[in-house]
Amino acid sequence: MRRRERAYAVGRDAPRAATGRLGVGTAFGTFGELLQGVLPDADRDFLVTFPMARWATATFRPGAGLDRVRVFPQHKQKSARLAAAVLELFRIPGGGVLELGGDLAEGKGFASSSADLVATARAVGDAFGMTLGERAIESLLRRIEPSDGVMYDGIVAFHHREVRLRERIGVLPPLTVVAHDEGGTVDTIRFNRIPKPFDQADKREYARLLAALTEAVRAADLPAVGEVTTRSAVLNGKLRPRRHLDVLHRLCREVDGHGLVIAHSGTALGVLFDQTDPERAAKIEHVRTGCAALPGTVTVHRSLGPGER
Repeated sequence: MRRRERAYAVGRDAPRAATGRLGVGTAFGTFGELLQGVLPDADRDFLVTFPMARWATATFRPGAGLDRVRVFPQHKQKSARLAAAVLELFRIPGGGVLELGGDLAEGKGFASSSADLVATARAVGDAFGMTLGERAIESLLRRIEPSDGVMYDGIVAFHHREVRLRERIGVLPPLTVVAHDEGGTVDTIRFNRIPKPFDQADKREYARLLAALTEAVRAADLPAVGEVTTRSAVLNGKLRPRRHLDVLHRLCREVDGHGLVIAHSGTALGVLFDQTDPERAAKIEHVRTGCAALPGTVTVHRSLGPGER
């Protein structure tokens, strides 16, 4: 099989016709990461995804008399490049109109850029009656930028700078995150270029945390998950200190939360507890009240549970 063909062999369908139709694609975002750091094996950066019920959406209308891809909003040129790469992969001439939407705020650590790219790949594939597999999308994104791994369903360990899957881990029951957003935005590409200030002891700890988190997710042991996510939030302070981490940690203890969870390359830090907690409303209000004196905003998120897409 030639190299060009191999990338789409993982999909279920071949392209139908170059004329195409209106294609639609979606991808979930994340609330930061359950864990992110550097491993001692070859100093490899990694993260563990935390899929959330917030989405990027894309539509692609092929042709439209265009010889290139036009994208709206116009600043999302990386998605236009990805759409053009999919067309080139399948030797489909011409261009089209790509429109992106959804409810993922940009620059907050919610994987908005990666989700846009994945939704784009799926929309272009759908326009021609084909399904791009996870690894095919991963390969396409590798040409564009580091990725948060949202082409894979469920919780995965992912080498985001390499854009390469490390391991599928599993799923958790739906969880609530009550998050304080300190404001502003973070340029993820620039952030990923910052040298990591982690020594060998830190890297060995990250390896232990990854093993512990993998076991905890597969056992649905939410307190154990929270121990790892909280430690990851604390360790991330070496790279990007959070002024209000102590406040959120205190509020987490006050509502008997499972732990803290952080957008490591973003602006949000949250308290984690069960979506089905009978005191959920009261706990949300307690965290809101506790954050009232802090600059920024409070938002509430829900993670994706088993079988949700």
